[in-house]
Formats: sequence, structure tokens, C-alpha cells
Amino acid sequence: MPTRAVVADDSVLLREGLVRVLDEAGVEVVGAYGDAEQLLGELTALAPDVVILDVRMPPTFRDEGLRAAIRVRTLLPAAGILLLSQYVEVAYAQELLSGGRGGVGYLLKDRVASLDELKDAVSRVASGGTVLDPEVVAQLLGRRQDPLERLTPREREVLALMAEGRTNAAIADSLVIGTGAVEKNVTSIFQKLALDDSGSDHRRVLAVLAWLQRQGE
Repeated sequence: MPTRAVVADDSVLLREGLVRVLDEAGVEVVGAYGDAEQLLGELTALAPDVVILDVRMPPTFRDEGLRAAIRVRTLLPAAGILLLSQYVEVAYAQELLSGGRGGVGYLLKDRVASLDELKDAVSRVASGGTVLDPEVVAQLLGRRQDPLERLTPREREVLALMAEGRTNAAIADSLVIGTGAVEKNVTSIFQKLALDDSGSDHRRVLAVLAWLQRQGE
């Protein structure tokens, strides 16, 4: 039987083009969506073999696709996940890959050179394999060089207090500095750890996890 896939991309042209390309490759597309929320709402009923997602989708066009991919892992553990994007979101890609379960792919749209390459990626991900663009691999390996080493002593103090669950105001009181200074340090920490603004506190959690992991080594 053909591989069953669902597709999510906010661009109508790209989404419909991808559906046609997959059809030519012998992949049965059982659903196509313009946002991640609608896909997640119908995912279990469709039970696809592979879910193909763009990374940045409505409403914020930041990391909805990656967040949805992580959610797919919970809703439909057996489904493969293939991210097709113009961007490399290292923090969330690392989170998606950290389980080591396979069935994951992350390709850059501009670097998919042929129909055969896409078909092979979908097939490998659906069967539990892993497919990563070399640029994704390079950036993930770059993260292994321990970006915490780039933090200043003050930024390390701020991050250590963040790990204790303190707010920016509480950190300012503890270090006897202004709240504005704390905010600047926090912003610098996020930048040095390559944690892009996702519109939530998630990157604060990721920063703390990176710190705690280092302390446990």
C-alpha cells in the first residue's frame, strides 16, 4: 500500500505543489492544511504514516510547525515527521531529535534537488529512519560546542538564578542591579544560546535546561 501522508504549509501554492509532487511520487496525501492547529485536530482520525510540516506557520510564523511536530509525537507516536522549511530552528530541532526514536526528517526546501530525493526522504521517515539536511546537522553540531562558555560571569549569575525559578525582578534584587540590566543579560543569554523569540517563556525553560544539564556533567 502507498505511504499515507498529511501536509501542512500556510502557502497555498507550496502546499498544493507539494501535494502534486507527492502524488507523482506515489505517496497518498490524505490531508492538506494551512495551519498546524487544524492538522492536529484531525490527525488521529487520518492516522497517516508521515506528517510533513513547514516550520513557520500561522498565527505568529515563528515555530508553530516544530511545536506541532513535537505534539504529533504524543498524539501519533508511530507517525514519521518530515519538516520542510527555509529555516533551521536549532533549539526545537534538537528537542525533536533528542528522543533518538527515528522517524524524523528535517530538510531545507531550497536544497531538495529532485522528486526522487523527496520520495526517498518520505519513505525513510515513514519507515522509522532519519533524514537531515547537512546544514541542519552542521548547526546541531555547532550547538555541541557548549555555547554556555560564551556567557559572561554576570550572565552566568543571572542564568543560575533563573534556574532557581526567580523572576527578573527577584534576580535584580539578589544581584543589587536594575531590572533593565537583568533584562539585557537575559536577552544576551538567549542570543548566545541561539534561542529565538517564540512568543512565550519556552526559551527561558530551554536556557535553564541547558544550564542544569551542564551542572550535572
